[in-house]
Amino acid sequence: MTSTTAGLLDGVRDRLARAGREPGDDSAGHDGTGHDGTGHDDARRVDARLADALRASGRVIGSTALRELTRAARAELYGAGPLQHLLEETGVTDVLVNGPDDVWVDRGSGLERVPVSLGGPDDVRALAARLAAAGGGRLDDASPVVDARLPDGTRLHAVVAPVCAAGAVISLRVLRPSGFGLAELVAHGTVPPTWEPLLRVLVARRASMLVSGGTGTGKTTLLAALLALVPHDERVVCVEEARELVPDHPHVVPLTARRPNVEGAGGVELADLVRAALRMRPDRIVLGECRGAEVREVLMALNTGHEGGLATLHANDVGVIPARLEALAALAGMDRVAVAAQAASGLDVVLHLRRGGVEVARRRFLAQVGLVRRDDRTGLVVDLAASWDGSGDPRPGPAWGELVRRWSA
Repeated sequence: MTSTTAGLLDGVRDRLARAGREPGDDSAGHDGTGHDGTGHDDARRVDARLADALRASGRVIGSTALRELTRAARAELYGAGPLQHLLEETGVTDVLVNGPDDVWVDRGSGLERVPVSLGGPDDVRALAARLAAAGGGRLDDASPVVDARLPDGTRLHAVVAPVCAAGAVISLRVLRPSGFGLAELVAHGTVPPTWEPLLRVLVARRASMLVSGGTGTGKTTLLAALLALVPHDERVVCVEEARELVPDHPHVVPLTARRPNVEGAGGVELADLVRAALRMRPDRIVLGECRGAEVREVLMALNTGHEGGLATLHANDVGVIPARLEALAALAGMDRVAVAAQAASGLDVVLHLRRGGVEVARRRFLAQVGLVRRDDRTGLVVDLAASWDGSGDPRPGPAWGELVRRWSA
């Protein structure tokens, strides 16, 4: 950034402060999103205010220069500064900062290092603190870890020293305003063509499904594609810790958890929101991610007439889903027998995603389909119905015949 540009931005910051509009004041709610759920309404208002502040500098600025300066001012004052252009790049899902000259991005084919310099450790820490403040959070020695939502919808996780070695470590997850439809996922090699009719039937016939996989395997992307298949006369209530689901569906009600403030008050847990969703006349209840005691409320909801629900879960394989559910449900005081009874009667199918190796260009792909059942001897079981390695034809598993018999069109 040139000294002239820096001086202009300092002047813009002063004018906004005098007008009572400090950077970071433009979030439209607790989740930091705009009216359309992605922050675009706020971005337009911010750009208009920044352009006015730049014109008020007294310098002669042409229309092209004004647009460029407005973009630079928004990135520096409201956005991610030197990282903003990476967040706006098409296809980028994650931007990760390990140090001043150690920046990585994921464009969908694995992590790539990018030539971006953020100055020194103090500059990285200052950037992390500013981003936390923009998301309504706090990041300092007394509170060295933050999860927040930026005004444009980007998810922020950051830690500062002494939790990390020096400066800060920043993780940014990009929220795209619209995702892929199921047909597009098939075209991109995420879903094998022969499984597309099956997934459509599962949604149409109101199968309750878990979408499982590791971090960054595309669970939310697949979940949004499945929700787009829900009939448009149905009401979908989505419960998430931080809003990521933006399905192509006309009747989606998003509910987002809220962390307690610095005094420890005002928090709203996922379990609270699942219970609230039951009173909102939902046709489908969706939990963006099962990660704690809220699994009890989800299983109870799926056993009280709310068929066709969906949720995501971190897991390594369909076979370990029972153990994962048991571990999470134990946090809510449920024993193994209760989990087996509730899950076997409330859940139908597990869809498991993986990120491929070099042989499939590190693509995210739907690797397994599992069928949920209860065994009187072993408890909850997820049988492998079919598997796919990201290329060629899927292979049927032991439970394929039962899956087809139960869910054939």
